[in-house]
Amino acid sequence: MPIEILMPALSPTMEQGSLTKWLVKAGDTVASGDLLAEIETDKATMEFEAVDEGIIGEILIPEGSQDVAVNTPIATLLDDDEAADGPDHTASAPASLPVRADTSAIATLDSATPADAVHKPVTPTATLAPISQPNKKNRARLCHTSGPPYCCG
Repeated sequence: MPIEILMPALSPTMEQGSLTKWLVKAGDTVASGDLLAEIETDKATMEFEAVDEGIIGEILIPEGSQDVAVNTPIATLLDDDEAADGPDHTASAPASLPVRADTSAIATLDSATPADAVHKPVTPTATLAPISQPNKKNRARLCHTSGPPYCCG
């Protein structure tokens, strides 16, 4: 799953900024601390560093974009495995494998089960009471099943 690189807040008051220049392109391998882009705030132009390692997947906001809101996705970062796989192959089955639903079990279930038995409520058969404090009747049972502090030894 690609990681979204978000527009950073480079100052406590920053709400938006301009992405003046990309220092990487799609397909570049980056490590933590590598410079990704130059971002202009209302006060200064600062360089933005990578915090994770991976491969730049896609540049979402082009160079020169003005008034990009903080926390807007500006690019994606892929793992080495994702980049080697190429596009997402998990969404569809390979064309060589046939896909067929087995409906025989459903037909058997519907014909063998009456409709009123499916919605019949279940009533409890036993009532369990919690053991609050050990007394003479339950002390031996507690002793031999749970050990200390209720043990007779």
